[in-house]
Amino acid sequence: MKLQSHKMTVSIDEHASHLEQFKAFYKQLDDEGKTIEKLPRQRIEDYQLEAINATLAHVWNRNEYYRAKLEEAGFTAPKIDRLEQLSTVPLLRKDVIRGDKQKLLCVDPKEIGQVHLTSGTSGKPIYTAYTLADQYVYDLLPKYLELFKETDADVAAVALPYEFALPGLGFQRLFQFAFGTAVLSLGKGGYMAPVDKTLELMKEYQATVLATTPSYAALLAEQSERYGIKIGEDIKLRRIILTGEGCSHTFRTRLEAWWGCEVSFFYGSTECGGVAVECSHHKGYHLMEGHVKVEIIDPVTEKPLPYGQTGEIIVTTLLREGMPMVRYRSGDIGYLQPSQCACGIMMDVLHLRGRMESMLHLGGEDYSPFLIEHFLMEIPDVGMWYHFKLNKGKFKIEAEPFRTKLSDKQLAAKIKKHMFERIGVECEVEIRHDIPRTFGKATRIFQ
Repeated sequence: MKLQSHKMTVSIDEHASHLEQFKAFYKQLDDEGKTIEKLPRQRIEDYQLEAINATLAHVWNRNEYYRAKLEEAGFTAPKIDRLEQLSTVPLLRKDVIRGDKQKLLCVDPKEIGQVHLTSGTSGKPIYTAYTLADQYVYDLLPKYLELFKETDADVAAVALPYEFALPGLGFQRLFQFAFGTAVLSLGKGGYMAPVDKTLELMKEYQATVLATTPSYAALLAEQSERYGIKIGEDIKLRRIILTGEGCSHTFRTRLEAWWGCEVSFFYGSTECGGVAVECSHHKGYHLMEGHVKVEIIDPVTEKPLPYGQTGEIIVTTLLREGMPMVRYRSGDIGYLQPSQCACGIMMDVLHLRGRMESMLHLGGEDYSPFLIEHFLMEIPDVGMWYHFKLNKGKFKIEAEPFRTKLSDKQLAAKIKKHMFERIGVECEVEIRHDIPRTFGKATRIFQ
């Protein structure tokens, strides 16, 4: 079977790179009618080792910081002999690169095609520079046709930030160049993107796919009633792709019921791009192993952890020339498993547990906010907007009612009883009718 080819291709004039060699690898897969998704593990790992060594040679030759760190770690040449040796390469910490646009740059500044940066909510921003070839050639080499079923018959609504960060433009490039999909560049509630116009555009152009955050998907569904637009009739989505914030499986189930379509999780970052995405079986995220190599480490000892053990997610980008990320400490928590998924995809499976700084310490144990949200969302009378507040060991839940006949007092008692049964911790509950909606990342944890 001849695989769907990219709808558009871009050639970069007079361009040579350490990544050119991988065009042949992916062309061979195309010729074989295969994608990296279903290759035998050994073939995936052989490719990853080759890509890591190409990246190590690139940063060794083109970047003073990386080279100095590798030499400090005892490297006399930029090479590892097997994937297990990746743990000998120094980790890259966020505080080292915050506010410094040059430290990781591996190309001449005039070769930069685009710059993205993180919002800097927890300090100075992190700058990520891409060459045009990064964006329009190498990033599109690996195909994931099992994970992304989109075609030129779809209309994709991208309700993600286009300002500063990567998500909006990243998804736009994916849909347009890989699949030839028409894109509605909705943004996320900014000056030019009010909710009523967003919904109207999705209705007029009959959007079939929506890429957005969990909280914004809830907001759009909620506001559709206000503007007289019927979800499932005026807007009939085939799929929603959630990214930018984590959420629980129960929150996702609520969105599936509301929108009447499949909802998939996508995990990535402005610094590292796409990292992992769910298949239709929703049993964890398949790593995008053409783009990244992911490890799990103990965040304290920094030692690698085996399959099944939870720790910090470490990402190495494989197809970047402008600003590669080598063993980047994401600050996210999760664990890996070998894929035994019924979809047949052989790429390892990531189970995401949230961010380290967001973990809730309750009753002597650490809980992922996703798990606490999951328990709260089990109550159908509770809305999708809430706050978790932890102050000096006291846990408080602020929640909104949702299409319920219960009084506020009855609902508070129901939540309190349910949460005690689920986590064995007493909590204070306040029912509110005014939890603010947000167009940015939803802030739900206060501690």
